Amino acid sequence: MNPLIDGSWGDARRMAFAAGTPMPTEKVPLSKSLGRTLARNIDALIDLPPDTTSAMDGFAVAGTGPWEVLGEVSRSDSNESELRDGTALRISTGGVVPKNTFAIIRWEQAEIAENHLTGVAVPDRDIRPAGLECAKGERIAQIGTVLTPGLMGLLAASGFDELVVFKRPKVVVLLTGDEIIRQGLPRTGFVRDSIGTMLPGWLEKLGCELVDTRYITDSQSELSRTLLGEALAAEHEETDLIITTGGTARGVHDHLHGALAEISAEVLIDGVATRPGHPMILAKRNALGILGLPGNPHSAIAALMTLGDSMIAAMLGRDWGQMEALERVKSREALRAPDDSTRLVLGRVTGGTFVMGDHLGSGMLRGLAFATGFAVVPPGGIPAGDEVEWLALP
Repeated sequence: MNPLIDGSWGDARRMAFAAGTPMPTEKVPLSKSLGRTLARNIDALIDLPPDTTSAMDGFAVAGTGPWEVLGEVSRSDSNESELRDGTALRISTGGVVPKNTFAIIRWEQAEIAENHLTGVAVPDRDIRPAGLECAKGERIAQIGTVLTPGLMGLLAASGFDELVVFKRPKVVVLLTGDEIIRQGLPRTGFVRDSIGTMLPGWLEKLGCELVDTRYITDSQSELSRTLLGEALAAEHEETDLIITTGGTARGVHDHLHGALAEISAEVLIDGVATRPGHPMILAKRNALGILGLPGNPHSAIAALMTLGDSMIAAMLGRDWGQMEALERVKSREALRAPDDSTRLVLGRVTGGTFVMGDHLGSGMLRGLAFATGFAVVPPGGIPAGDEVEWLALP
């Protein structure tokens, strides 16, 4: 297959998604499922709530008042109990409503004198019917859905103890560059590694498991040897995706193209018409994905969110339609872009409006540090007040 060379941003994302092969599945306890991705559709096991219950603390009443208070609805009472007309039972929120209940009179609106209750009873008021939230067998979550605390709570209430989820893609990060130092102050000719500090957090948020981070020199032979070793490890299901940084262009110190050729990897995407992040690469060797990010930190994350986000989403069984349908927001400022490229502009959305960040050079970090995502500016740019697609950082 011919590679996509300097293709459009949209075509590159679509192709990266198509290159992702869904991961195998595994069962996990519901309590350990936060952030995982459902590998099966979820249908309700029971009606929720399973019984008709009270929405408030108060009194369940039958017929017209005043009502004789007979006692209290026990938490263990079944819905087989029945009230006679003219009688009432104290009931707590969530208590099973006895049959023949006309209404719930809230505690603060009830008046009791000599064990007789008076108050205004509105038909069916504060009564939650069984199945109000969902009926048994109803689809409540789709395959590809990411588990949030709220969804976990719903599934717990529905009686689930275990879930089938996609395994997390195992990722190895290879950081290239003779100029990189890992601690202390930067000095002339050397820079602190920022990408290796950022990537683990982004990858975890995207749903991956970081297996290893390695630092290698600007040497094609070492890069080829390391890539080949990881390719062999992938055959034993130890690695699913390799991410490299730097060396993606075609300069004298850029060795990724040569290394990919040496290990017989197929290049799928070679450059994307976007700024920043243009010299990004996506390749595969059998089932192993290889994502090459530019060496500048801002460019690297733009490339990660262009190709990596899409490929990883496919590996986690997500739906392309949801990936493609980005939210649209109004831009406070005019946003410029080259006539032949998409521009990814860091910033924040406030009150439904995109506000462009500061310090947006491809090698800068301040803009990235305080941004929550990218405005996806089409070629040629947009005027202030126009809508723009919003790509949120994970």
